[in-house]
Amino acid sequence: MASPKKTKPAAATPETAVAATTKTLDRIQAENGHLNAFIAITAETALAEAALADAKTAAGDTRGHLQGVPIAVKDIIDLAGVVSGCGSLTTRQAPPAERDAPVVARLRAAGAVIPGKTHTVEYAFGGYGTNVTVGTPRNPWDRKTHRIPGGSSSGSGAAVGGHLVPGALGTDTGGSVRIPAALCGCVGLKTSIGRIGRSRVAPLSQTLDSVGPLAKDVTMAARMFAAMQGHDPDDASTNGVRAVDPFADLERGVAGMRFGRIADAGMPLTTPEMRADFATALKRLTDLGARIETVELPETLETYGVLCSDIIAMEGYANWRKYADDPKSGMAEPVRNRMLGGKAISAAVYLDRIRAQQRAIAAFPRVFDRLDAILLPTIPFPAMPVSEVDESIGPMAAHTRFVNYLNLAALAIPTALSKGGLPMSLQIVVRHLDDAVALRIGRAFEITRGAFPLPPGA
Repeated sequence: MASPKKTKPAAATPETAVAATTKTLDRIQAENGHLNAFIAITAETALAEAALADAKTAAGDTRGHLQGVPIAVKDIIDLAGVVSGCGSLTTRQAPPAERDAPVVARLRAAGAVIPGKTHTVEYAFGGYGTNVTVGTPRNPWDRKTHRIPGGSSSGSGAAVGGHLVPGALGTDTGGSVRIPAALCGCVGLKTSIGRIGRSRVAPLSQTLDSVGPLAKDVTMAARMFAAMQGHDPDDASTNGVRAVDPFADLERGVAGMRFGRIADAGMPLTTPEMRADFATALKRLTDLGARIETVELPETLETYGVLCSDIIAMEGYANWRKYADDPKSGMAEPVRNRMLGGKAISAAVYLDRIRAQQRAIAAFPRVFDRLDAILLPTIPFPAMPVSEVDESIGPMAAHTRFVNYLNLAALAIPTALSKGGLPMSLQIVVRHLDDAVALRIGRAFEITRGAFPLPPGA
């Protein structure tokens, strides 16, 4: 008797963008009451965008890096038809944005679906992620204790880390993409100034601000980065900056690359557990063929942090002094106090700070001689309870501010969970405009690390 003819299993039908978006909106609806990641949900337009993505796919147009992918937008970035609330009561009478910020327009052009806007620290000025007036998102890794999500891109970190969306926009002035990515267990890219346009993004510090992706993994971060690059006619920093293909070398690995590590003594706030995790991360990279040596920066991380903070405070006050000077404006006291700290610094000191920064940027490339990247933990310790936050100090940015001050790029990538079940993170710092190199290193680390655990409830 002839054996029955074997049939090849039918290929699985790809999920439509409408189906994926519906699932995303359902998950946001189910979890946002707990996480408080989104301040506005744009379900109707998201479903319309998803239907358009499906129509393009059906017509054979699959060129978009983000076709049908839900990407959330931080609430200091203009989204057409939605108020840019900036995490503040000062904007409660503001009209909706008339048009998208260019970076959002580029995401849409790449096929992205925008399900809504995410919470932020007021005017993006704070590393803990706390917002005492509009609301502080919850860190998705602890269902019982309200822990900090990191700031200022707090809602974006909670949304991506909590697996509500695969990607979200953030901004980074002293660590505000990398800190929430690190605390919430996702990938965050602090992009080089000039790579991504910043117009129609509420400024904190024009000298230091950048826009970047928070993403579920390095590949998604690369897809977002590829879509977001390009000239912005209203942001002179993008003039003459050519887009780079992050996928050209993404899978090349790190064999033969040289990295400089910050010595433990140079990171005094880092806990023993974080130091042990950092050592494990370095071992993973050396096992892949990278060479690692200790590097000493021209200044301490603390010194760079103070210099960076002064510029943020001075420019932040200059941008938002009409609210900071008015105790009845609705600006929350923690942020208002930080802004007023900038008011107390003279114009002469400001110019001295800017000139000193320019000299430091010009001299710093010597540190990268023979090095492809500098490595250190993204955060000195895991997420603390909101009840333990002291708004008068800012240790969460201890390892990140120097990157902004020196006009560099950096990637934060999850490494492991602490004994308390909270994410830890590695920071990969690269030269200005070497964003794709950071993604390449991060991708190699991600592969050798393996799949990162899911947070409770995901």
